[in-house]
Amino acid sequence: MAPKKKFSKEQIIEAAFEIAKTEGMDSISIRKVAEKLGSSIAPIYVNFNEVDELKKEVMKKIIELSNQLLSEQNSGHPFRDIGVASLRFAREYSVLFRDLVMKQNEYMDNYDDDMGDGLVEMMKGDSNLEGFSKDELMTIFFKMRIFTTGLSVMVANGLLPKEFSEEKGVELLNSTAADVITSARLKKGR
Repeated sequence: MAPKKKFSKEQIIEAAFEIAKTEGMDSISIRKVAEKLGSSIAPIYVNFNEVDELKKEVMKKIIELSNQLLSEQNSGHPFRDIGVASLRFAREYSVLFRDLVMKQNEYMDNYDDDMGDGLVEMMKGDSNLEGFSKDELMTIFFKMRIFTTGLSVMVANGLLPKEFSEEKGVELLNSTAADVITSARLKKGR
């Protein structure tokens, strides 16, 4: 009998991520990951006690990917960069985006806790947002998140006209952000 192939934890997570990327998080199973690796299920169980443990690691990888996409945006305006990164994720990882954003799931339960505070801290570095309190920034972020999520849903599902380019998406984000910020400044000045 041939010896069992050994795989690192990272290789197993990567195989599970590839499944999630094309088929969705719910499609990850120990058996499918083993098939993807050309292995029996035994090496998977050496590293993970259950499929939910593996899915949590895949979710960590997705968050790292989101952070990477965000770090690649460097316009000097973090608030803008958050929106552009979201649109990129929706376009490049549409199955994952739909899975995580458009379905009720436990994977996003801690999104606001994990990402929200960090994103608001980034917003404090945006010169367009000077003078706003943390609570005001959270409100601005929430309003833009609603808009950006809607636009990203349209991107992920191919619901925009063919001529709607990434540049047009960025222009729309910038315009809407300016409107939301202007409105917040006017409201603050009352």
